Amino acid sequence: MRKIFDTKGVFYTFNESRVKIRENDELVRREEKPTELWWKLKEAVKGKKVRIVVYEVEE
Repeated sequence: MRKIFDTKGVFYTFNESRVKIRENDELVRREEKPTELWWKLKEAVKGKKVRIVVYEVEE
């Protein structure tokens, strides 16, 4: 095995908001957006057989 991708960052941004639609009714709106890091990973592994291990970075 050889390393083809090694970097740190956030793959997706996630937003959640509550929208009031009527009296006593709320709708939870969720939005996910891939970041530039996601697209770089996708291109690096395209067409390759890979094993992906993900670690959470403590900040």
